[in-house]
Amino acid sequence: MFTGFREFIMRGNVVDLAVAFVIGIAFAAVINSFVADILTPLLGLVGVPDFSQLATTLPSGATINWGLFLNTLISFLLVAGAIYFFVIAPMNRMKGPAETTTKACSECTSEIPLGARRCPMCTAPQAAG
Repeated sequence: MFTGFREFIMRGNVVDLAVAFVIGIAFAAVINSFVADILTPLLGLVGVPDFSQLATTLPSGATINWGLFLNTLISFLLVAGAIYFFVIAPMNRMKGPAETTTKACSECTSEIPLGARRCPMCTAPQAAG
């Protein structure tokens, strides 16, 4: 029983997933610190207020903290922007343009594979390449 469990744990995909999870947590901490310690104070410099005190109290006594929701929404947008501009965009630039795998048919302009010798839509013969 323990041998099977040990084999399961030592599989490559389980270990890879565990490592990815730990790295993801560390990366989330870095991004959250960047947003909280750098981007959010910069928002204060340009006049964006802290909404945390904005709330509405209902007649029943319940409080709707819509200011906290606005702060969370702004934080989410800052995190998404930071990930896009500092991770996704540079990675896309490093990859370069995607390799094309299709071409347009010379007769019907439908998309066909680059190596096709005949269009599957109109059966027109195609030039090589």
